[in-house]
Amino acid sequence: MTVGQLTLPQLAEACAGLGVCGVGLWRAPVQAYGVAAAAALVRRAGLTVTTLCRGGLFTSTDPSAHSRALDDNRAAIDEAAVLGTDTLVLVPGGLPPGSRDLYGARERVADALGLLAPYAQQRGVRLAIEPLHPMYAADRSVVSTLGQALDLAERFPAEQVGVAVDTYHVWWDDQAPEAVARAGADGRIHAVQMADWVTPLPAGVLNGRGQLGDGAIDLYAWRETLDAAGYTGPIEVELFNDALWERDGVEVLAETVLRFVRHVLRPAQDSPAPVPGKGSLSPAFRDRGIPEK
Repeated sequence: MTVGQLTLPQLAEACAGLGVCGVGLWRAPVQAYGVAAAAALVRRAGLTVTTLCRGGLFTSTDPSAHSRALDDNRAAIDEAAVLGTDTLVLVPGGLPPGSRDLYGARERVADALGLLAPYAQQRGVRLAIEPLHPMYAADRSVVSTLGQALDLAERFPAEQVGVAVDTYHVWWDDQAPEAVARAGADGRIHAVQMADWVTPLPAGVLNGRGQLGDGAIDLYAWRETLDAAGYTGPIEVELFNDALWERDGVEVLAETVLRFVRHVLRPAQDSPAPVPGKGSLSPAFRDRGIPEK
């Protein structure tokens, strides 16, 4: 979604050309392209699908809507299996219309996990609960902290249910580093995503995630926290940003790679910042004026 202006073939080509070897995919463009076709496309490009987004939205009190949500999540699990990723990221869902019962909504999330987790394990897929910033509690996620997400996940085996750590959503929480350590000790960090927090927030808020290094989050410190927790998996960058979507997608992807090296990996100041992955850029990308360092 960081470069949602690119088609899946354009994304695969850009990742290959820039030395990016993993990609987190969203369901809508995958479904539009065809799940099996998308799986074949990323394999030909030498890419690993790190996660699939998103499942979830479990909190409706309407029986038919809840049943449809469960069916949709089973479909998402099947799609993840076809794509070859072992992780489906879940956004739990907000309060049902007219409800103020946060506890009851969280329990409906737990009930849904109890039905879906065994099915996901059979398909080789883990479920990753993503807590969202509290400003989304009413309409998108009644799970706002990593601690709350772990309280739900720990009702199930770690190989079935864990958490997704997204810096945009949890950077403000002084208990989050402790929760990361708790999750790491139990093998429950199933996904990591990074974005920066910039102010003032744009109208609509949702599409205001900052490019790495543009905001208030110490991304390098977060990476150190994840390292200390024993996390060795992929780190995704997920930016919902209207201004980035208006730009050339390949240039945005190249910029993001360089920002990742600079602000997440932070190499020594006197060392060049290489593009991670395959090393030098392909000639086609050098011809676009994209820098090697």
